[in-house]
This record gives sequence, structure tokens and C-alpha cells, in this order.
Amino acid sequence: LGLGVVEQLGQRGYRVVLASRDPEAGERAAARARARGRDVIAAALDVASAESIRAFSEALGPDRIDAIVSNAGVALDCFDLSVVQRTLAVNYFGATAVVRALEDRLGVGSRVVMVSSAMGALDGFDRRVRARFEAPGDFAAIEGALSEFEEAVRLGRETAEGWPRSAYRVSKIALNAWTRLYAEQMRPRDVHVNAVCPGWVRTRMGGAGASRSVREGAEGVVWAAMLPRGGPTGGFFRDGARIAW
Repeated sequence: LGLGVVEQLGQRGYRVVLASRDPEAGERAAARARARGRDVIAAALDVASAESIRAFSEALGPDRIDAIVSNAGVALDCFDLSVVQRTLAVNYFGATAVVRALEDRLGVGSRVVMVSSAMGALDGFDRRVRARFEAPGDFAAIEGALSEFEEAVRLGRETAEGWPRSAYRVSKIALNAWTRLYAEQMRPRDVHVNAVCPGWVRTRMGGAGASRSVREGAEGVVWAAMLPRGGPTGGFFRDGARIAW
């Protein structure tokens, strides 16, 4: 999906930084894009590593960033405390930390796109879980709820407390709550912050049986990354249409 976003933004004339945990694979992908006339550079980034995020931010330099697409995500097999911690480290803490590391370079009209999932929609959760994420007072409240989730899993009480046995789903409801708060924080700077559900896409994560092509999944992300000044902020979208949180 990330490669699809890079390709479509490159087609539209943007200079794109392709971030990858594997620098060699990232450079090969960037080279293929450049061979098609795209302005793409590769950079190393592991969102689960604070040191990697710091190095990535420094490597980008001080120039203005027109758009951040926070696309890193994992959907791991099985369900236990280790899976929960690894999933949240990437899908919530890593995805948001990258944005925080780059936010000083966002200017008027810049866009932040958090790639999320309808699997994190509020109406799919037990009311007790929904209450933790529907209107959190601050970012600490979101992270406190995630700590409660981890503790419930450690004690084997997640089902009794209303949590789903899916670290991925919890990571996305938390990411959506973070997006709403961050959009309000950035509103005075006129930075557009939105979450996008790309749908079920035929990627390594989605599998060969998924209903949507990479091109189709990337289009909604690219739409949000190119919003004009005065466009929507603080919303959840699929294919450019607002959907319920």
C-alpha cells in the first residue's frame, strides 16, 4: 500500500520520501520509481525504534513537509501479550511518534494522513471499550486505556472486560482517537489531519483474496494527502467519503 501511495504521489509531481525498515529494499523500490520518472528518495525508518525515528527526522532536514502519510502497520498471527505489545508498538506508538517527530516542519495547509481501518470503528466494540476511546480528554487517556488492555491480556481477563481478542483492532481504535485529538491540536496551524481506511487491499497483509487492488486502496490515502487548504480535518474517510468513527 505504501508503494502504491508513493507511485501515485510521484505521478502527480510530488517529491516523495519512501521510508522502509530495509534500506536496500527501499532503495531498489525508489530506483524503480525514478526509472519511471518519479522524484523518489529512500530513507531508513523503523517506527518501533525511537533512535531510528530520530535519525530519519534528522536526515530529512529542516524543509517544510507538505504531507505525512503514516502507513506503518502490522497484523500478527495469534494473540498473547507479546503480540499485543508488538502490535501497539508499530500501529499506535510508532505511527504517532513519526508524526510528532516531524510536526515542526508542517506548515499552513500541510496534511497528516493516518492509515487506519474500519476494524477500529467505535460501533464494533463493547460499550466499556468504546467509552475509553470515544471522547478521550487527552493523549494520556488513550495510552492509559492501552495500558489497561495490556494488563487485561496479561491477566487473561480481556474478554471479561469487554476487549476483543485482536491487538490490531485495538491499535486502530486508539489510532483513530489519537487522530481526532491531534486534528484539534493542529487546527490553529491550519494543518489537515485525517484518518483513512483503504479497505481490504491485496497486499502481504491483506492477502491475495482481498477485494481491492493496491491502486484502489492507495487512491483514498492520496486524496487525503492532497487536500486543498480549507479541506476537511479531524475526519475518517474511505474513497474520499466520510465514514463513522
